[in-house]
Amino acid sequence: MIKKDKQSSTPRIKIIQKLYSNLLNPDEKIFFPKSQYKKFMKDVVTGTLERKELIEETILKHLTDDINLKKTDKILKIIIFAAVFELIFKLNNPKNVIIAEYVRSSEFFLEEAQIKYLNAILDKISKKVR
Repeated sequence: MIKKDKQSSTPRIKIIQKLYSNLLNPDEKIFFPKSQYKKFMKDVVTGTLERKELIEETILKHLTDDINLKKTDKILKIIIFAAVFELIFKLNNPKNVIIAEYVRSSEFFLEEAQIKYLNAILDKISKKVR
């Protein structure tokens, strides 16, 4: 049980929560609490929101046969967009770490089948964008 509490405070879980909150309340200002990961979280959240169109183009270009963004669950779409942002723009993070962290974080939001799908999608796109 202690392990879950510690995991629930990982920066990628907070990134997913902030992006989902922005989806529900787009006019509300995003607040980033004091944390050792504050700059990283702020970079990923604002970068994902600012480059949404570019990320969507990248996904459609490389994964046309694998994903339909119009029918994809919102939380899954948010996780994919954040991960793709990191894969494209955060080159100091190894792609395997990015994929592993988002897959682990997705356990709080998605079902087992969706997690496996997410892993496959991120693995495929990471090989094409990096």
